[in-house]
Amino acid sequence: MTKQLIEQNRSYHADMAGRPQTNEAPPFGAQLAALRKEHGWTQPQLAEKLGVTLATLVYYERQAKNPNAEFVSKVAKLFNVSVDELLGHTVKASRKHGPPSRLQQLTEQLAELPRNKQKIVVEMLEGFLQKTTNSA
Repeated sequence: MTKQLIEQNRSYHADMAGRPQTNEAPPFGAQLAALRKEHGWTQPQLAEKLGVTLATLVYYERQAKNPNAEFVSKVAKLFNVSVDELLGHTVKASRKHGPPSRLQQLTEQLAELPRNKQKIVVEMLEGFLQKTTNSA
């Protein structure tokens, strides 16, 4: 290759992080980019934290439809999120059918109280639970 082509190639890769995206990113890549931006990190900074090249990070953010499990795990750990959350899977909590329990109703009522009143109720509840736990 000529020197000019080598320089153009280097310039292309150096600018890769700032090049506008033409297609929509796969779900994993979109989530990865969103988390990166939420933390205020650039692509080169995140690539360094993950121990991968910038080209690899750009690939995962913009193209990878089936990310490597080891990479997904590493990203989840770095951002302190579950793998399911990172992959866009929603985990439904099991719910009982029927009306809410009395405890759920009271919790909802408590949430509607002003903060100072909530604090009083929480302190009373904590005191009661501490006495009950110590006497058991």
